[in-house]
Amino acid sequence: MSSEDHTSTKGCFNIFSYHYEGLLIIGPPILFSPVMLMSDEVANRCMYLLMVMAVYWIFEVIPLGVTSMLPIVAFPLMDIMPTGDACRLYFRDTLVMFVTSIMVATAIEYSKLHIRLALRVLQIVGCSPRRLHFGLCAVTTFLSVWIANSACTAMMCPIIYAVLDELASQGLIKQYDEADADLPKAERRPSKIGNCFYLSVSYASSIGGIGSLIGTPTNLAFKGIYDSRFPNATEKLDFGIYLVYAFPFVIVGSLLMYLVLEMAFMGMFRPNSQAAKEIEVGKEGAEIGRKVIDGKYDELGPITIHEISIAILFVLLIMLYIGRKPGFMEGWGSLFENPSIKNSAPTVMILMIIFSFPANYKFLKFWKEESLEKTPALLTWQFIVPKVPWGLIFLVGGGATLAEGSKVSGMATKLGTSLSVLDFLPPSILLLVVVTAAVLITNFSANVAIANITVPVLAEMAVAMKIHPLYLIFPVGMACSMAFMLPVGTPPNALVQGYANIETKNMAIGGLYASITTILTIWALAQTWGVFVYPNTKKYPDWADIETNATRSLDIWDEV
Repeated sequence: MSSEDHTSTKGCFNIFSYHYEGLLIIGPPILFSPVMLMSDEVANRCMYLLMVMAVYWIFEVIPLGVTSMLPIVAFPLMDIMPTGDACRLYFRDTLVMFVTSIMVATAIEYSKLHIRLALRVLQIVGCSPRRLHFGLCAVTTFLSVWIANSACTAMMCPIIYAVLDELASQGLIKQYDEADADLPKAERRPSKIGNCFYLSVSYASSIGGIGSLIGTPTNLAFKGIYDSRFPNATEKLDFGIYLVYAFPFVIVGSLLMYLVLEMAFMGMFRPNSQAAKEIEVGKEGAEIGRKVIDGKYDELGPITIHEISIAILFVLLIMLYIGRKPGFMEGWGSLFENPSIKNSAPTVMILMIIFSFPANYKFLKFWKEESLEKTPALLTWQFIVPKVPWGLIFLVGGGATLAEGSKVSGMATKLGTSLSVLDFLPPSILLLVVVTAAVLITNFSANVAIANITVPVLAEMAVAMKIHPLYLIFPVGMACSMAFMLPVGTPPNALVQGYANIETKNMAIGGLYASITTILTIWALAQTWGVFVYPNTKKYPDWADIETNATRSLDIWDEV
């Protein structure tokens, strides 16, 4: 090869290596253009936009939130939807609830109430390695049902480090891989027990996140798509019924995740294995672990009026969510039928109270000098701004707009009909296939983006195959949050890898086991508990065939 050829080859390689994002921005619109040009149908134009956005979302060549705004400019130009209708979908009641519920959850973090709850649970369950592992899984799972999974993971990592570091200093366990003994602490990889603890926290936060509508944005994304496509559905995804459907999976899924990671990294059921012997710390080790937890709990001091106020307001908010439309009886929402009131209203009300109420009541002691200090509120805007994932607002809104455009253009129907060739599969086997596919795909891109792409298509496939749409959409919607195998799958995975320097192969091993149990659990519960909660999903409903105009379909986004 001549030097010129070598230089050209190297130049091409450098272009692809350092500028692949630019190529991925320019390439897909050109590559997929035949989809739009081969037919003048509106459905083809919408398909073209979906394919371009899918590439942008999966490879994140530009920020996810920015990609999600493409329908605002593309839909009017493609004659799919007017600008005003597209924009209205970006901040409907569902989105308001999403943003404000994150702010309310941030108030828990601001008061440090979640740390007190976590440490208290660890004190109760005990501090031997296996009990401590169980406690970490339990508390992270529970907290992530109500607050952001990344916040749960970030909170638990320092606690894990402190416990492991103290046990290692006493010679009771190995905190780091023996092969890294000569490396600085920051570059060492964790031991098997370290891998187990850190991965458990990451996985438990993802599993707990699907336990309620406010647990993770994916829940509201697939709920909004379902409600948008089927405004006449009798089986709704209200807060209370969602909680009833999903919570058993949270419990079973976290328990199975605990067991498979124990077997993979800590030698459970293999008493003679090296991993099992390494964690036999005895009563002395358990007592040392307890002292670490007790010390961290004592650092918090006595419970404050700030924490008590936040706890009361948060419990009140959950009661308002469940009580608005419980399903088995008339809720308080029936008092406001005309006009109706949705879940964003109580969320904003609680948020207003949080910003209005004082964090302490020193000002009441007006005769003392300390009362002259400015009294802070239960939450400050300065604390909220970096905590709220503003890009996700556009991501969820963009998914809603894209789903609506897919419906009004006929694209989703076209795709669903083409996939009806799978109707030779029994519904239960089809569900297993689509759940498995969702779990695998979501490891490579943002959970909400995957839900935005897959759920609308599955909705139309269900209609074409005469299967109850909720039978497919609910399990697959949950599966889109189950990214365990790669750091890029979800923020908690990236967070623990960066914090603990976990090898990707260890995350892949643990994630593979967790993924298998997750797939089987979602599938099994959908056949049993899901049918019990939604008995009508056994048959195809008449309302699934009722077509509505675009204006009416926009209104259903007010349902939560």
